[in-house]
Amino acid sequence: MSDRDDKLAALKATAVSQLKECGVSNIDHDQLDGYVNSLRSMVDNKDATLVSGSDESELETVYRNFVEKKLGVSDKEKGMSAIHKVADKMSGIRMKSRPAFYYLVAHELS
Repeated sequence: MSDRDDKLAALKATAVSQLKECGVSNIDHDQLDGYVNSLRSMVDNKDATLVSGSDESELETVYRNFVEKKLGVSDKEKGMSAIHKVADKMSGIRMKSRPAFYYLVAHELS
């Protein structure tokens, strides 16, 4: 395995651990793999693989780049509500994995 593949595998393992910590027992690994692979080009930038749940501008970016562009949710109030619920759910986790955060937001909106 390449160094990048090792980092992506570690990113997925962290996401799985955090999802379990948030009470998700039946993880859709194909969906999670999609979120992990979307970070392939940024896996070397630790900040890009994490979400700051207390930084409002970061949460706006999650809305704009993930909820609106990837999930197609244009109702900002609904999208931001889901993001804030996930930030609250993950509040006990200091370094929130972006794939786990995205996974939870997608499920909150489904």
